[in-house]
Amino acid sequence: MAKDTKVILTTTVSNLGHSGDVVEVKPGYARNYLIPQGLAFAWSKGAAAQIEQMQRARRAAALATREDAVAAKNAIEGTVVEIAAKVSESGKLFGAISTKHVAQELSAKGTAVEAKDITVENIKTTGEFAATVQLHPEISANFTIKVVAA
Repeated sequence: MAKDTKVILTTTVSNLGHSGDVVEVKPGYARNYLIPQGLAFAWSKGAAAQIEQMQRARRAAALATREDAVAAKNAIEGTVVEIAAKVSESGKLFGAISTKHVAQELSAKGTAVEAKDITVENIKTTGEFAATVQLHPEISANFTIKVVAA
């Protein structure tokens, strides 16, 4: 079996690490996905300066975005996002409500969030559903999605 390969992440990768982290991954994952996509580069002994620079930049960005995240949490927390959708006579939706739809509705209310940061169960019927949006690694906001017939 091949040994794991050390790589340095250039951006945050879900379930793996943040920018500037040194992680060990399977050689094929590094060679076929992380490095070609520009998400990481091969680890070397001389890369310590680059790692420190990337971590400093990440800490500075985190402090700036934390303040924005607190403001966004105050705006989102406890709100109800109403989404109108086509439904059948039995109350089931034609299709489903995705996190993309929810992100668009939140943006329309004045708070822009990424769809990938929203966590909600599959919505295939009308009703109210609890949702969470991760605004910052330490800050999340809870809100309600209300699906009504259009």
